Amino acid sequence: MPWNHDGAGQASETGIEYLDGLYSYALVLSRNRVDAEDLVQETYVRAIQAMGRLRVGSNMKSWLFTILRNVWLNQLRKWRNGPQMIELEVGDDVANYIEDPSKDAYDLYVSKLETEQVRAAIQELPIEFREIILLREYEDLSYQEIASVLDCPVGTVMSRLGRARAKLRVVLSETLERSDSRSVRGTK
Repeated sequence: MPWNHDGAGQASETGIEYLDGLYSYALVLSRNRVDAEDLVQETYVRAIQAMGRLRVGSNMKSWLFTILRNVWLNQLRKWRNGPQMIELEVGDDVANYIEDPSKDAYDLYVSKLETEQVRAAIQELPIEFREIILLREYEDLSYQEIASVLDCPVGTVMSRLGRARAKLRVVLSETLERSDSRSVRGTK
């Protein structure tokens, strides 16, 4: 269903094409699948309610990411003032991965392993670095769009992204060193 409201200047985008990216961003922020799903759902609920105020030619992707981040920040404030709950994480199902039939089993294994290592390394970063890496590298938002989502100057985005990439390199190199030392011990 297209969002065609008078105030939106007959916008033809539904915003649904950003669903996967919003979910990934919500997962980076919340570190919990259920919370991430709730964040995305609340984002679309608020977006639908505010669609009449969206200006013609507005960047819907950036707008949706901004809404999601604001929803998350509001929830964080509520959680900090509310009772604390502990949740257990269940491992990823293998069924969630799409396999490329043109790759052989070893290539698929290596690709999956590298992807998991990068994801794990990103999760080790502080939140301000995790979210900026996701917005730039996975969602391909411009520096200006990221600045809009994070409500900070473009220069801050650039410097924070540089620091995030540097920290990610360090974490990944440590991860590789640990896995290399384990494989050397395993072959003796």
